[in-house]
Amino acid sequence: MSSPTDSGRQHNRRTFLGVAGAMAAAAATAWTPVFQLPAAAATLAVPPGFPPTIPLSQQAFQNWSEQIAFDQVWTATPSTPQDVLAIANWAHANGYRVRAKGKQHTWSPLVAPEGSDVTKVILVDTTVHLTSVTVAAGSPATVTTQSGTTIDSLLATLEQAGYGLLESTAPGDLTIGGVLAIGGHGSGVPAAGETRPVGASYGSLSNLVLSLTAVVWDSTAGAYVLKTFHRTDADIGAFLVHLGRTFVTEVTLQVITNQRLRCQNWFDVAATDMFGAPGSNPNTLDSYLTSAGRVEAIYFPFTGPPWLKVWSVSPTKPLLSRENEAPYPYTFANFLTQQEADFLKDVEEGVVAGTPVFENAEMAIVGSGLIATGTWDIWGWSKNSLLYVQPTTLRIVEGGWAVLTARSNAQRVVHEFFTQYETLLTQFQTAGEYPLNGPIELRITGLDQPSEVAVAGAVQPLLSAVRPRPDHPEWDTCVWLDIGTLPGTPASLDFYTEIEAWIWQHYVGDYATVRPEWSKAWAHTPSGAWTNSTVITSDIPAAFRSGQPSDANWDTALAILDRYDPNRVFSNPFLDTLLP
Repeated sequence: MSSPTDSGRQHNRRTFLGVAGAMAAAAATAWTPVFQLPAAAATLAVPPGFPPTIPLSQQAFQNWSEQIAFDQVWTATPSTPQDVLAIANWAHANGYRVRAKGKQHTWSPLVAPEGSDVTKVILVDTTVHLTSVTVAAGSPATVTTQSGTTIDSLLATLEQAGYGLLESTAPGDLTIGGVLAIGGHGSGVPAAGETRPVGASYGSLSNLVLSLTAVVWDSTAGAYVLKTFHRTDADIGAFLVHLGRTFVTEVTLQVITNQRLRCQNWFDVAATDMFGAPGSNPNTLDSYLTSAGRVEAIYFPFTGPPWLKVWSVSPTKPLLSRENEAPYPYTFANFLTQQEADFLKDVEEGVVAGTPVFENAEMAIVGSGLIATGTWDIWGWSKNSLLYVQPTTLRIVEGGWAVLTARSNAQRVVHEFFTQYETLLTQFQTAGEYPLNGPIELRITGLDQPSEVAVAGAVQPLLSAVRPRPDHPEWDTCVWLDIGTLPGTPASLDFYTEIEAWIWQHYVGDYATVRPEWSKAWAHTPSGAWTNSTVITSDIPAAFRSGQPSDANWDTALAILDRYDPNRVFSNPFLDTLLP
């Protein structure tokens, strides 16, 4: 497997120039191809016999952090699910592989690993035409949407019909197909006294799926076909979170009656209090979690107080709240300041001693920005505060892990993680190294409980990071640990390697267990993310086997995916190792 990152004490000039260039274009509102050439003008050899009615172009590909980049790869633009089917059958006949391409907002190499050979790969852009959305009333209400629909579009359509989601991803410029492929999530557990709304789940968005249609191999027909799976079908468990080992064209989700949310933003509680030992003070993260259920803490290294978001259900506008009528209210967080641009140049040159000053300036921007924009206490329809990360936000790389534990131990997980994080930072700083210049982000959710699905006998997502453990029914909560930094920061990979090893070794036994956050960076060594073969081939499979039935675990999921794609048309070199 090739690494998309450099060694721990090196930095990639192309990465930083790419990031700086992307951020300088702060007026951009969506991903656009670096270049796009129709097949007739392409410099690549045109794929032989490609279906002539499906547009094909030569494009560049870049993921969110721009660490995975290809200057030229074939990209098809289907108009219908039948077009996707035609592409799959053509690829099988001609020895090509097919990768779904949404908005490219990912870190992990699930589309294609950096440095891999893409000469016989077809990216399939779902975002142009596979975007239909249909809402149906009921108990619960449902929405049927094609996989290229963005979260932005989905939530806007739901809101117009009077519906929404209990929680959502923070970026809206993601496709629903991409979100479900990796078990995307928001942040939320039941607040004290809260009754779960009809159609809601506190787990990942994959747990909302009632049915889906995918491109699968039919051995009788000797061809790929479109097949619809319902939530009670045993095989759907491998498709609900599939990591790109299939191609989903359409899903039906259960949804809730839309809610008005109040979002209060706090930036005056010391990190040592918020992330303190359980019960140590009245301002622990757990205290906010109990009262509101939906929290997110963002903490910049070498600073004092975190930026804490607290969402609470509020049917009427609180007296002190400002009504918020559109998503992405934190405009100060979605553009590149001159100071940030200067710091990017410093880090690109290996000059990192100014990191503490920079981080405190970042937190000062948060505090002053919340005040200047009047967004410290906002109220409105759910999507307008749940969505806040835009494509113009500073692009960092994030390591991510899911820690499953009992709700009563959530604060303990947070406290022990923060203590270790600070300890390691101090050790690196003492050695004159500043490996992190991005924040940690802590979110807390429930798990993918079948009881929260509106059909009896609902099958669990086999590869979901928040699939419950039958042998530990008390584990009902997931603490998501995300650690960010600018790509290529000197010593960052050493830091990630050390803290990830600690995470896997610490959250064990009857206390907790660990799984990767699929969309983020994991399996670190000093050579890069996704390079630790022990984690990839041993620790991760074990994490999805432990406590699970022998007929519904990691191996079951892989067998199902292989059965429906025995030719591995929907795979890549990285997935061939992760999901052999």
